[in-house]
Amino acid sequence: MKVGLFSFVGVYSQGLSTLANILTKGAEYAAATGATETDLLEWKLAEDMFPLRRQAQIVCDFSTRWPARAAGLALPQSLDGESTLSELQAAIVGAQAWLSNLRPEQFEGQDDVPLSVDIGQLKPTLPIGQWVSGFATGNFYFHLSMAYAILRTKGVPLGKRDFFAGGL
Repeated sequence: MKVGLFSFVGVYSQGLSTLANILTKGAEYAAATGATETDLLEWKLAEDMFPLRRQAQIVCDFSTRWPARAAGLALPQSLDGESTLSELQAAIVGAQAWLSNLRPEQFEGQDDVPLSVDIGQLKPTLPIGQWVSGFATGNFYFHLSMAYAILRTKGVPLGKRDFFAGGL
């Protein structure tokens, strides 16, 4: 059974709300405990993993770049470098605004269209539907989960509700 590619637009938008919420709570916790914004954004789970900043950037990138590929649109600019917390929050708002302009008809007939993507040492060709439902969404949730886990391991008071409902 195929799930319409447009359905992922809402999934990614909700995940961005979660990211905004946990970053806000992380910033509040950091300020209350004397950690700087730079400290917060450089927190990691392990030395060989990306810091919170990069985890958030990847969530933003996956939320727009994969729907763009699926809809046959130009790829939005990728986030990298030394983003501040306010820049990350602005990127989240921008990604949600970008997603809100997408329409179901942009994704019609795209599920089985082959797409080759360079993912480092490989450049596999898969149907777009498989890329989005498997690779892109799996990575989106992995990096969102890592951001959540980084904050939890540092003591930020987050719970399941914060992850699934964006703190609603």
